Amino acid sequence: MTATQTLTQARPSSRKAPLRKLPSGRPQPLGRRVMRIVRRLPIWILVTIVLVVVLYPMLWMILGSFKTQTEFFENSTWALPESWKFDNYVAALTRGNVATNYRNSILVTFPSVFLIILLGVAAGYVLEVMIWKGRHKVLLFILAGVMVPGQMILVPLFTVYFRLGLTNTLWPLILTYTAMGLPLTTFLMAAYFRSMPREIFEAATMDGASPLRSFFVIALPLMKNAMITIGLVQFFSVFNDLLIALTFTTRPELATIQVGLLSLSDEYGSTQYGPLFAAISINIVVLMIVFVFLNKKIMAGLAAGSVKG
Repeated sequence: MTATQTLTQARPSSRKAPLRKLPSGRPQPLGRRVMRIVRRLPIWILVTIVLVVVLYPMLWMILGSFKTQTEFFENSTWALPESWKFDNYVAALTRGNVATNYRNSILVTFPSVFLIILLGVAAGYVLEVMIWKGRHKVLLFILAGVMVPGQMILVPLFTVYFRLGLTNTLWPLILTYTAMGLPLTTFLMAAYFRSMPREIFEAATMDGASPLRSFFVIALPLMKNAMITIGLVQFFSVFNDLLIALTFTTRPELATIQVGLLSLSDEYGSTQYGPLFAAISINIVVLMIVFVFLNKKIMAGLAAGSVKG
């Protein structure tokens, strides 16, 4: 062995040996897990506070729907119901005409949302997919309708409906909701169409498809998630409206659910809190069920138009 080889073996290597990674299945050290929990603790506390703030009023309302009128005035606000009978729900559905009000709300909401979505998708298709002069100015003109407060046009609309003889029907509500929901729906649908590749419609045109056929065969299936999302937004807006329904409802048998909640009082004019809480509980629970079952569709529709293709 030469002297050079001896010095080389005796000299320590300047390069550090690579650190060996812990196997993936091996648990992390206790200190690291504790630090991770400590870092996430403020987020968990904040989420818990938000859940309590959101869910507690709903729980309090549902519990209040089982209380009698005497319990509301004599017992503590935090007290539980003395009995769990459904008398308040029966009174709300029968004496309070909540069933009739729900029927009117459905008869108004579904046609209005259908017309809003159909006309909004068609307008968005015409403004973004079809090429014609002045389409951007028309879009701005339609978008200006979002800036018009609905309270300003209620009295003129009531006069027009009265002269047309529509005041004793549900048509004033359907027409008003459709007209007020179209500007925002058109703008959102145009944004969704703007994010879609134009090559799809160009290829359909080269294959001989007319604009009308491209709309029904290509545009509508591709806009399914977007239509569900915007449809639910408009559904909640129309179903929960009070001002327009109160303005154009001329008879009690035509009242929607939101107007019907105002009439839950006895012969002396005092509010019956038990039936009122029961009617509100029915209203909110139905809307929550609809939202929970279509939550994934809503998220998919919101993400569909977020990126321009």
